[in-house]
Amino acid sequence: MARPNAVERTLEWLLFASRWLMAPVYLGLVVALAALLVAFVAKLISGLPHLVSMTQTEVVIWLLGLVDLSLVGNLLMTVILAGYENFVSKMEAKGDPDWPEWIGKVDFGGMKLKLIGSIAAISSIYLLEVALTPAKLDLSTVGWLLAIQLTIILSGVLLAAMDYISEAGRHMAEK
Repeated sequence: MARPNAVERTLEWLLFASRWLMAPVYLGLVVALAALLVAFVAKLISGLPHLVSMTQTEVVIWLLGLVDLSLVGNLLMTVILAGYENFVSKMEAKGDPDWPEWIGKVDFGGMKLKLIGSIAAISSIYLLEVALTPAKLDLSTVGWLLAIQLTIILSGVLLAAMDYISEAGRHMAEK
């Protein structure tokens, strides 16, 4: 087998080193997570003084908004940690007792499924909020939201099926 020439080795090194261009993107997502925390705290503080005077439906909608923000935060954390681990560099904090067990075990396929699951949950919360808010209850809007929700769910099922087929093919090739 012929050894790669200097130009090829340099190109390969450059392509491999370019993965570090994603590190600032993940740092930007950390800033976005901090902004999400500010939005969460603002929503929490703005709702607390009115909690006693809220109807049960209003309390549920307020709580759904808080849950929605927490799910977006979880989505960001998944992208930040799994993305960095999969595409930039392995993290060396595995001795830490608080180290999430799933880091290092979530490959790109698993990350896609976690993302689509989070997006489906976030979309479901918004759909529920619309259903509980009579002012937002418009048949056309609900129809579009349901269509979007079903598309998200179908995408998740198809992604899972593609990963299953790919994994089964890989196992067949190994035998």
